[in-house]
Amino acid sequence: MEKKKHTVMKKSTFVQGAFIATLGIVLTKVLGILYVIPFHAIIGEQGGALYGYAYTIYLVFTALSSAGIPLAISKLISEYQTLGYYDAKIRAFKIARKIALILGLVCFIVLFLFAPQLAHAILGELTGGNTIEQVTFVIRVIATAILVVPVLSIYRGFLEGHKFITPTSISQVLEQIVRVLFIVVGSFVTLRVFHLSLTTAVGVAVFGATIGAFASYVYLLEKTLTNKKKLNEKILDKKEPKITNKEIFQKLCWYALPFIMIDIFKSLYSFIDTFTLVKTLGSQVGYATKDAETVMGIISTWGAKFNMIIISISTGVIISLIPNLTSSFVMNNKKDVHHKINQTFQILLFLTIPMTVGLSFLAEPVWMVFYGPSKYGPSVLSYYVFVALVTSLFTTSVTIVQVLKYYKTVFWSLASGVLLKAMLNVSLISGFHKMGLPAYYGSITATVIGYGVSFIICLIVLHKKCGVSYEPMIKELVHIFGATVAMILVLFLTKSFVPILVSHRFMNIFVIMFYAVLGMIVYFLYTWKTHTIQNIFGDNLLKRLPIGKKKGESK
Repeated sequence: MEKKKHTVMKKSTFVQGAFIATLGIVLTKVLGILYVIPFHAIIGEQGGALYGYAYTIYLVFTALSSAGIPLAISKLISEYQTLGYYDAKIRAFKIARKIALILGLVCFIVLFLFAPQLAHAILGELTGGNTIEQVTFVIRVIATAILVVPVLSIYRGFLEGHKFITPTSISQVLEQIVRVLFIVVGSFVTLRVFHLSLTTAVGVAVFGATIGAFASYVYLLEKTLTNKKKLNEKILDKKEPKITNKEIFQKLCWYALPFIMIDIFKSLYSFIDTFTLVKTLGSQVGYATKDAETVMGIISTWGAKFNMIIISISTGVIISLIPNLTSSFVMNNKKDVHHKINQTFQILLFLTIPMTVGLSFLAEPVWMVFYGPSKYGPSVLSYYVFVALVTSLFTTSVTIVQVLKYYKTVFWSLASGVLLKAMLNVSLISGFHKMGLPAYYGSITATVIGYGVSFIICLIVLHKKCGVSYEPMIKELVHIFGATVAMILVLFLTKSFVPILVSHRFMNIFVIMFYAVLGMIVYFLYTWKTHTIQNIFGDNLLKRLPIGKKKGESK
């Protein structure tokens, strides 16, 4: 009986942690999308393209300096905590912190010194839009964030490894609030009060990443110091084997490398678009440079904001999954490992599929509310949002493969996807144009194919090497697809009576709310009647919610 209770608590911990982490990340992404309404109005599409150039480069260098470290330290801390290696756990944290400081400094110096060369690689000989000098400036400004972000990531990973998800989620929300305020207020004051250049305003905006990261770091540092006693609490009383700093360093690097590769390869998708999309649209398809940069700005900045809300679901699930899956893997509990893998994909598919389809359906009014009329915006968003779905599936599957230590699969799945993207990008852009379809759909299709292939490779390896059966996932996926189809049919029928797009920008908010609520009701009722919700999230969690309580049951 006691064993069953322990299992239920572990299961609840994973789902609860996934919920808290996802909620925190979704809030940060919602803030990240709300600010673009005033920000877009302040800096316009050319400023958005300039902002996107800096941020794309920044993401690649952030991946190099810190992306794998928080997840790696979370995995290592969880492993040592489960085994009772408390001294090694603390030393691992200190070693990781030193590594982060060094990597952050090195990446900052490289990015600052080679910013002109990167700017030239982005724009080539194109004229009529942003200049190489302008791109160089914003790259150098955003490079300052790399001095803070790696150390911040260590504290997040340390707390997440102890399964303290709430403080790290709050830190992300805090970081985003500070960043957003700095971006909007800073760019507005720069342009409208001091009447400085657009380049300066974008420079101030990208510096918000540094200020936000620093605020988050101070918060987590305070939380770590005040909870030091709890973090050092010893659950197991056993003799700890001698583990040298060199062994810890090697293990940390070995754990971090696949995570770093994951983020670097993900950034390479944007990197490929940055270096090929504008030039291909301009030289081969015949777009004006400003139009090509507008499309690039939508994909790299404005449209990507919506995608990040969907992708944040997988990020939240992964944050909770890593320490929980690591614990089960270390204890050699294969049944629990298989259960967590299936439950992870079920949660992910349950949430992301209806969101993706719904956002694609509402692309026009959503774009109108946030950015106003646009020649390319709704068209790009309606298709580009599906990149978020495959990205979420890919990121989750490759993280699971990494946690289970199938490192070769991590590399081959990542490399295969990016290679396909690189090989297909230019040809598909030209091919879609020749077929009379929007040329930029070719770039989006290349991204979907790349991520999709990587995802399938991971699924095949998990089945063959780990013995994972996807029967539970497929069973629920059928109901999820059925619910999504029912939802979209109702929305299309409703479209005949309620206009999906009205001329007044503000009134579109009510249109979006109406369709979103209607879609959620249809989707929820379908999945509730088919017991999909109960099967995925468990009756134990649902009993805590008002809808899951029986009549007369106390709260």
